[in-house]
Formats: sequence, structure tokens, C-alpha cells
Amino acid sequence: MDPPAGAAAGSDASDFPAAVESRPIGVFDSGVGGLTVARSIIDQLPNESILYVGDTAHGPYGPLPIAEVRANALGVMDELVDSGVKLLTIACNSASAAVLRDARERYTAKYGIPVIEVIQPAVRRAVAATRSGRVGVIGTSATVGSRAYEDTFAAAPDLAITSVACPEFVSYVEAGITTGPALLAVAEEYLAPLKAAGVDTVVLGCTHYPLLTGVISYVMGADVTLVSSAEETAKDVYRALATHGLQRTDAAPPEHHFVATGDAGQFEALARRFLGPEVLSVRHVDHVSAQYPTGSLARITPEMIAAARNAAARPRISNFVGTSATGGPGQ
Repeated sequence: MDPPAGAAAGSDASDFPAAVESRPIGVFDSGVGGLTVARSIIDQLPNESILYVGDTAHGPYGPLPIAEVRANALGVMDELVDSGVKLLTIACNSASAAVLRDARERYTAKYGIPVIEVIQPAVRRAVAATRSGRVGVIGTSATVGSRAYEDTFAAAPDLAITSVACPEFVSYVEAGITTGPALLAVAEEYLAPLKAAGVDTVVLGCTHYPLLTGVISYVMGADVTLVSSAEETAKDVYRALATHGLQRTDAAPPEHHFVATGDAGQFEALARRFLGPEVLSVRHVDHVSAQYPTGSLARITPEMIAAARNAAARPRISNFVGTSATGGPGQ
């Protein structure tokens, strides 16, 4: 694969590493859920550097209109591409459902940068794993409402798909709550339709959900296979790097950088818990371009302006919620 055209077009060559394979993998999510994808990438590709962006100022994306998700996601990814990443990983199901086709046209077709997302890898694994042909999908309201999983499963028409939105799961994870009676009660309510449908495989259609595999597996039973989009996505990242000859061969240890568009302190506390010692620190940026050199990709589009106006007309949704007295996430 030729070096991404964006490097030459957007910035002086000195802004970027000399070799394409030495550049970091860009990983993007609306919050901390994508850290499960980053964790899997680091485990499977320990020599690769990661540049992770959590768009916490605008997340979570799950409750947002699709147009606003597209505007936020494309804005961050434009800046990641301009910063010099060699591969983009959309570590967010809501964003994958909203912008995958646009992203591949915008970055792969035009700049030669592979784009990996979380929906197709999970669907492939679920098709291979199911024994009965009855598959459940759980995700955010935006992901389930987009029917992106149903559309992807359409290539296997003999399957029966049951999809359930589980919006409160994200709030629990981002509040640092992964166990307890309140969460168990919510899980039993959400997962009841999947149990009634007799599914034998459940796709965790949100990158936050692998952090809840304990309670989900307990409710669904040991015979039900849980498919983590995080693990499957990391496998696709590995394939893309190997296919295009982009694997990092430097002898020096890789460097991982984490930035948040919202409160860096809150993000860092959760990131250290969910990812581990690789999170040395988290920097706050209003835009990725504030920390990394940018090129010529246009960030402002009519769609983004309209989305910003719509967002300004309603209260801001915080990506981080406190813990209420009852042990559940505060509202």
C-alpha cells in the first residue's frame, strides 16, 4: 500500500514519522468503551503504538441522533488522519453504524488508510459460533435503531436475529459499576427477550459491554456464547496490517497516547481501571488538532453546523455519571 496521501497533502513531511509502518494505530470511541478494543489490539499486536481518542465532550453517542453521531465521528477521524495514523479503528458501534461507508470512502479510497470497525467482525464470529441459528444482539439505542447488525446478518438469511437496546449498560460501565444487585436487575430486564427467543449466541454490540460479561453470562447461562466485538475487531486490525505490510518493526518500545475531549481526569481514572498500566496519562484536547499536527481535511461541513445548532438547543449529555446512593448510576 502506498503511503497515505493525506500525509503529503495535509502537512509538511517533518510532521510525520519517516516510515508509514512506524505510525500509530488510531483508535476512536465516544468514551472509555473503546478501551476494550485498544486492550485487544495491544494484546494481539504488542509492538504497535496506539493513539486513542475518547470524544467524551460529546458522548455517549448511543442516545444521539444519527446525524449528530456522524458529525462528531467524522470530525474526530479527520483529525486522526491528519495527525498521521496508519490505520483507523472505529471502536464504537454507534459510530460504526453511522459512518462506516462514509469513512471508507473518505479515508481508504482517497487517502489509502484502512478503516476497521466493530460490526462486521462480530457478525462473522457470531455466524460461525451459533448452533441453532438464533442469535441475539445487544447494543445502544443508536446501534439497534440503525439496524446495522440486521443488515450485516442479511448475508446469512437462515439466522433469526433478536436485537435489544440496553442503554443503561453504558452508564453503569462509565460509572465504574460492573457488579451488584442494581445492575443484575437491569440485566435481567434487558436480556429477558433474548432468553425468551432461545438464542444460543449473543453479540455484545457495544464496546462497553465486554466489561459486563460476568453479569451478562450469569443471566444468559453458561450455554450461551458471548461474542466480543473488541476481540474480533483486533483480529481484523492484525489482518489489515499484515495484508498491507504495515506492521511496526521498530526495536524501540511502542508508545501509547490517550486523549479525551472532555474531563481528562475522569477519563484517566476509568481508563486505568479498564485498560491497565498502558495508560500512563490522559491529556485533554478540545480537538485532536490541538495536540497533533493537522493537515487539509475540512472539518466543518453543513451537516456539522446543523448538528451543532441542534445540540445547542438541548441540555448537554454528560459522558460520565456519578454514583447514586442506591449504588446505581446517577442521572
